[in-house]
Amino acid sequence: MPQLWAGVDAGKTHHHCVVIDTDGTKLLSRKVANDEAELLDLIADVNALGTEVLWASDLNSGGGALLITLLLDHGQDLLYIPGRTIHHASGSYRGDGKTDAKDAFVIADQARMRRDLHPLAAFDEIAADLRILTARRTDLGADRTRAINRLRDQMLAYFPALERAFDYSKSKAALVLLTNYQTPAALRRIGRARLETWLRARKVRNAAKVAETAIEAAQAQHTTVRGEKTAAAVVAKLAGEVIALDAELAETDQAIEGRFREHEHAAVITSLPGIGTLLGAEFIAATGGDMATFGSANRLAGVCGLAPVPRDSGRISGNLHRPRRYSRRLLRVFYMSALFSIRSCPASKTFYERKRAEGKRHVQAVIALARRRLNVLWAMLRDERPYVAAPPVKLATAA
Repeated sequence: MPQLWAGVDAGKTHHHCVVIDTDGTKLLSRKVANDEAELLDLIADVNALGTEVLWASDLNSGGGALLITLLLDHGQDLLYIPGRTIHHASGSYRGDGKTDAKDAFVIADQARMRRDLHPLAAFDEIAADLRILTARRTDLGADRTRAINRLRDQMLAYFPALERAFDYSKSKAALVLLTNYQTPAALRRIGRARLETWLRARKVRNAAKVAETAIEAAQAQHTTVRGEKTAAAVVAKLAGEVIALDAELAETDQAIEGRFREHEHAAVITSLPGIGTLLGAEFIAATGGDMATFGSANRLAGVCGLAPVPRDSGRISGNLHRPRRYSRRLLRVFYMSALFSIRSCPASKTFYERKRAEGKRHVQAVIALARRRLNVLWAMLRDERPYVAAPPVKLATAA
């Protein structure tokens, strides 16, 4: 059992560390800069106080990344306590004030008393790269959605016929069109034939159909709305941004796939129907690929939000609900893979249909399937064996 507990309230520029002993007595309280030299001095000074030290931090990435790396590289045991947990625990300590020193003490004291906290382990290089790449892809996807929504809203204000003529989230041809022709008058001037030629020169698919649709929209509106010129310039710029984002997304997807294929568990993970390269990469990025960190499939299910928790009170019992705190990123991986597997895996489709026959709604049935598939993936990674579909069971026929 550790003799000392070191709690770190991590920040962007500075951290505060408090060290306590088995009685909760404060032995050290220090504010340190988020700088390698000062952090190494802190680690040395804390270890000089006792032979066995258990560290705990309220951050597992971001501003606490350098400290976490230094601790793990120096063989220190480290626990992660979410900031929300510290916030609620602080209410049970004396005093209403909030300081970094108090938060660090609460972190150390919680680490001293609790046995259910999550240990932090070092991500391997591939998992760390995938965490960065998948986070970047998420940002790019959000930026793309925002740009398309702004583009459509801007077009709706001056050229509604063209706005509803294409699905700009799927049609690259429509985006190419908007980079040069955004108003009814401009489209009518160029005409269908020349517009088709212009689109073909830019290697647009279905150029004839796109040109015809755009000209029909232009013929439907001869009124010039005030502000059209400025709005058209904004639309052209937004269309260019979406095209650039699409190119970066494709490049990022290629980088994710290449890095994911290098992971030792890539073949095992993608052998499970419904999990492709992107979902597999997100799984590795969120878990580090080391199932030993979670201890059991039930623990992983709790982190994913797939293990319901009871909310019983008095005579009311048997109420099960999704936990309030869980990894939405991991839940998305298992939920989306379950959706895909219904279409591609007979066993998953059979399980889903059975749950629907039992009266469960679509979302409930998919979540139940996701929970079952989590157990399967856990066993696959534990045994390092790819998924093998069970052969169909033949029912015995009556003689």
